[in-house]
Amino acid sequence: MTAIPHPHGPRGKRGLLGVRPRTRLGVAIGIVLAILAGLLSAQAPARAASSGPCDIYASGGTPCVAAHSTVRALYAAYSGNLYQVRRSSDNTTRNIGTVSAGGAADAAAQDSFCAGTSCVITIVYDQSGHGNDLAYQGAGGAGGQDTPASATSETLSIGGAKAYSLYIKPGNSYWHNGSASGMPTGSAPQGAYMVTSGQHVNGGCCFDYGNSETDRRADGAGAMDAIYFGTSCWFGGCSGSGPWVQADLEYGLYSGGSQSWNQSQRAFTSRYVTAMLKNNGTSRFALKGGDAQTGALTTLWNGALPPGYSPMRQQGAVILGSGGDCCATNTNQSLGTFYEGAVVAGYPSDATDDAVQANITAAGYGGGSTSTSTGPLHAVGAGKCLDVPNGSSTGGTQTDINSCSGAASQTWTHTSGGALTVTVGGTQMCLDANGKGTTAGTKAIIWSCNGQTNQQWNLNGDGTVRGVQSGLCLDVTGAATADGSPVELWTCNGGSNQQWRLG
Repeated sequence: MTAIPHPHGPRGKRGLLGVRPRTRLGVAIGIVLAILAGLLSAQAPARAASSGPCDIYASGGTPCVAAHSTVRALYAAYSGNLYQVRRSSDNTTRNIGTVSAGGAADAAAQDSFCAGTSCVITIVYDQSGHGNDLAYQGAGGAGGQDTPASATSETLSIGGAKAYSLYIKPGNSYWHNGSASGMPTGSAPQGAYMVTSGQHVNGGCCFDYGNSETDRRADGAGAMDAIYFGTSCWFGGCSGSGPWVQADLEYGLYSGGSQSWNQSQRAFTSRYVTAMLKNNGTSRFALKGGDAQTGALTTLWNGALPPGYSPMRQQGAVILGSGGDCCATNTNQSLGTFYEGAVVAGYPSDATDDAVQANITAAGYGGGSTSTSTGPLHAVGAGKCLDVPNGSSTGGTQTDINSCSGAASQTWTHTSGGALTVTVGGTQMCLDANGKGTTAGTKAIIWSCNGQTNQQWNLNGDGTVRGVQSGLCLDVTGAATADGSPVELWTCNGGSNQQWRLG
């Protein structure tokens, strides 16, 4: 996704392609049985479902070609790996699977492996058998400047069992080139859904899941076909504050078939949200949303593609947590939560959509709590702590390092939104890149908290604290170790003066 307005005029529309006839008795019976299975499973949520979303899609003639979740199996028979975690203590990895076939994630295995240290999620495995495993967009992963998300930011329950979400903060994202692995390309029809959260959102570009560019560049209208969920309103006229389910089709986030706001749109603010997008590739697309714990889907749009997007030009990469033109220069500013989702080949029927929603609400999403980390931010190389000199609450005060004392001026909280806050003189302030600077040598100061990206920080498994806006690392100037040594931003280089530990 890129912020370039679409330059093209309308093109001729083609007939509806890729929609399988729904008159076949076997298909109709399969969908009805899938709905009944989902409803029956609600009576015993702790047990594995007799069908999963991808079983339902297959019975509707639109099989999953990519299926991801850190929470549960999306097929009744799936018993493989869901995701991989890496712990910071020794950089070893472990795959986390299901407790049983068709069941919830084995959260106990993660807890045991990550005990006494921190863990990040490095891979989210594809359950469809197509090999579309999502690796984080960063060094050691899929390449780029993003980082893996923490594995322990949010817990929840699924069918009464503990699980962890993929809790994405600015600078976290995942990607895979699936162009040769079954993902729809060109104008082939595609459907997709994800379960996300209406309570962990922002307007940064762009919290997407779906089909994206293989070169990770903004390649023009129709190069993407991904679900967007967040508070960004590109074309004006948005009612309320969101978040909204929209289509990221590249060169625009679309709530309907044009750059005028779709009056059928509505916000989804519930704890768990189902978001759906389907596109026949040549003439029409549909958007749907709903509460993932209860109720039916709401159709937000079902009509023509925007002018200039017919036919689609899908490239077949799978994106999660960023826009398509990411992440060579650490420009990803989105945040959101991912629990499960899938991309399917073909244009699912409305009956299939309804059956998938029934399965999701019967799965038993519940609970949910996020964690923040509070304590001294240790400068590992110097053996000191990040400090606000003299406990000053004056905006613009440059931070430094000082002997660790447990003082309020050395007590930092890394919030769920990525800020590093400190309370000095009774006032909460945020660690800030002075003047929104993005060059080496920018001072690390305190400033009134405002939620902007120059106040968002990723605490990474390698010990670095990286600024979301700049991509630079928090650095003790000149690798000094004396009390009062100033702290700034500098090009990440792996030096000991760029190593930090919170708590």
